[in-house]
Amino acid sequence: MAVVTGANKGIGFEVVKMLLKLGLTVVLTARNAKNGSIASDSLRRDGFQNVHFFWLDVSDPSSISAFVSWFRLNFGVLDILVNNAAVSFNAVGENSIREPETIIKTNYYGAKLLTDALLPLFRRSVSVGRILNISSRLGALNKLRNPSLRQTLESEELTYEQIDATVTQFLEDVSKGTYEKNGWPENWSDYAVSKMALNAYSRVLARRYDGKKLSVNCYCPGFTRTSMTGGQGTHTAEEAAATIATLVLLPPDKLTSGKFFMCVEPNRIISRL
Repeated sequence: MAVVTGANKGIGFEVVKMLLKLGLTVVLTARNAKNGSIASDSLRRDGFQNVHFFWLDVSDPSSISAFVSWFRLNFGVLDILVNNAAVSFNAVGENSIREPETIIKTNYYGAKLLTDALLPLFRRSVSVGRILNISSRLGALNKLRNPSLRQTLESEELTYEQIDATVTQFLEDVSKGTYEKNGWPENWSDYAVSKMALNAYSRVLARRYDGKKLSVNCYCPGFTRTSMTGGQGTHTAEEAAATIATLVLLPPDKLTSGKFFMCVEPNRIISRL
């Protein structure tokens, strides 16, 4: 049983299709109810009857609550969660900051709140639960030019509260116009910070569930041809989805947790702590 967010198009849609081909039951979610319904209907017409759709806006806590209640009532247990939903307001080659609160609320807090709400439903008694957060190399800590911030996020004792405080500090610096001189990432700054926070949350969650049959990892699909990149990229959404399916379906003896996987070229990935 799998849930994939932001799945009416692009990488998310292809992940749903790949998992359905492999015989899983999948819940496709999207923040646009019409587009999500069209996407799930198209999959059913292709013969995939194990796809279900539910409207989900991860930036809205009430939407998350409604989704989790529906999922608990209709399915009860979960094996795989792919947090794919994300937004960015920069085109390729641009580097402006627009609606940073929306980006942080969706890309970081949305994935965090949904994951936290679904944690009790993972079927860890009979298998290993798998969470894969779709992230970006833009969120790598080496993008931080502020040594104090980097030291905080690199700490083995990092807490959820420290991650939230870091995000709040970024938004305050943006509002004051001081984010550049205070050493935040230079490229796609708001998007980069949202993914940096998501990566940090994933590491803390993986540490919390170490040895408790829950695998938590991040994956950067690389420069993929999707609407977020304006159709530009070095590989297709289908290729990215194939790697994601491989990562979430690894046999228990090959599973890792707390890793950041990165596509360096089509069909080749590397992992980092």
